[in-house]
Amino acid sequence: MIEIDPNLNQYLEKHTNEEPDLLRELMIETHQATTQPHMASGHYQGRILSMISKLIQPKTILEIGTFTGYATLCLAEGLAENGKIITLDINDELKYIGEKYFERSPYKNQIEYRIGPALEQMKTIEKESLDLVFIDADKQTYPEYYECSIDLLRNGGVILMDNVLWYGKVYDENANDKRTVILRDLNERVVKDSRVESLILPVRDGITLIRKK
Repeated sequence: MIEIDPNLNQYLEKHTNEEPDLLRELMIETHQATTQPHMASGHYQGRILSMISKLIQPKTILEIGTFTGYATLCLAEGLAENGKIITLDINDELKYIGEKYFERSPYKNQIEYRIGPALEQMKTIEKESLDLVFIDADKQTYPEYYECSIDLLRNGGVILMDNVLWYGKVYDENANDKRTVILRDLNERVVKDSRVESLILPVRDGITLIRKK
């Protein structure tokens, strides 16, 4: 993650709505049960996801990359009545955590949790049927996720793409590993894409906010 002044981070969290108790419990278990708990969105980013979702009031959300389900629950907070969120992940080892907290949430009947290759799952979704997409999965496939999401998104719909600053390496000329190059090239592609409007939010590891025209 991009290093942030801990005093600033503390201030931001203090002046952001509190983390719901269920999400706090989920974050504790994520730290206890996984080796990479930083992959969960966490309090501040989670409240951003929740706020954006509430502003959009989506009928259908697609999340690519579930992990333990923290972001899933944050995004679900903004769902329209009878709306749903489809969350995709390739790893079934952590499915029990997400399912446990989904079942305890008010959104348990609105969450569709699918295990399998995301691009294959996305082929089953109707074009221009999505209101909001959150991309937070394997970085090397981000370009394909982005293109497929554009096709599935309605006009005016929104894509949120996580980790686009990639620990600050995307703007480090000396960093040229495969994932960095892929994300750097994608950032250039998105900002030049006439189909969308976009900006990068410098939140944690960077989130690109994209609106389909």
